[in-house]
Amino acid sequence: MKRFIATTLAAAALALAAAPATAQVERWVAEGWQTDFSQSEVDFAEIRTIIPADNIPSIDDPVFVPVTADLDLVDREPVIGIEINGDARAYPLRIMMWHEIANDTVGGVPVVVTFCPLCNTAIAFEREVDGTLLDFGTTGKLRFSDLVMYDRQTETWWQQFSGRALVGDYVGTRLPLVPVRLMAWEEFRADHPGGQVLVPNDEDMRQYWRNPYVGYDSATAPFLYDGPLPDGMPAMQRVLLVRSDPLMAFTMALVEEEGEITENGVTIRWNPGQLSALDAVRFDESREVGGVEVVRVVDGEEVPVAHDVTFAFVLNAFEPFLEIRAE
Repeated sequence: MKRFIATTLAAAALALAAAPATAQVERWVAEGWQTDFSQSEVDFAEIRTIIPADNIPSIDDPVFVPVTADLDLVDREPVIGIEINGDARAYPLRIMMWHEIANDTVGGVPVVVTFCPLCNTAIAFEREVDGTLLDFGTTGKLRFSDLVMYDRQTETWWQQFSGRALVGDYVGTRLPLVPVRLMAWEEFRADHPGGQVLVPNDEDMRQYWRNPYVGYDSATAPFLYDGPLPDGMPAMQRVLLVRSDPLMAFTMALVEEEGEITENGVTIRWNPGQLSALDAVRFDESREVGGVEVVRVVDGEEVPVAHDVTFAFVLNAFEPFLEIRAE
């Protein structure tokens, strides 16, 4: 009798736990999603719907001009810099924060360049999986305040921070990282005089001169986040994640203080002059936050190492056991 009662209670508990997830899936299906929700590696309760899918439109036909063109970019405003096979391109955050995803081909390699303003994560991935070319859009959903993307071929949902498929046909697959770097526009121009820079397809589509996240990186707590916060460190502390083996993390304050750090064959260099994209309404009025260059020496040459400049709460959510070095 006791065993029967225990089994019945356990079954009831499982049913209660499954009920919210079932309701969540029903809502997503009603939104029009054709994702295979039977394949998942995350708790659906962690995923929050904020706006409709593609309400933040991805850039699918990116337009570039030479870096020598007459543009209204501020010298110190941040851009995402990428170079593959000699093809160097800059993606200004003033554009990326309104679109978050750019499907592109750089140096002959299909890539997706992404930026999540709430996490300050600028990350690029190869977008060919098992011979299938994927293109990505925004789901309008967040997980731990980070962008959840989807591919239009299977409607699998992917985490921007990790490039890992969370729900759907590709669940458990991880997109290969492509090293990119947040850097000042004037620095990109100097490093890549023959490079190109992304410009809006339609100047009137958004107010590209305006920062819609005014004061965000000076806040005491993240927006649209209900996960655990770090102990002993402000949630919005800027930190560097070096995606090497092993992973390494440092506060940006420590990197600035040291100027240069070399560990595990990786060298990190502080670069002053870069402005925040998440501070003032206008970029030329924003405060300086600086940037980094992360490299390792391969065959006598320095090659870039994938890394992110993000916030402490983000690492606490996605890499909770990784120590963030502050001294």
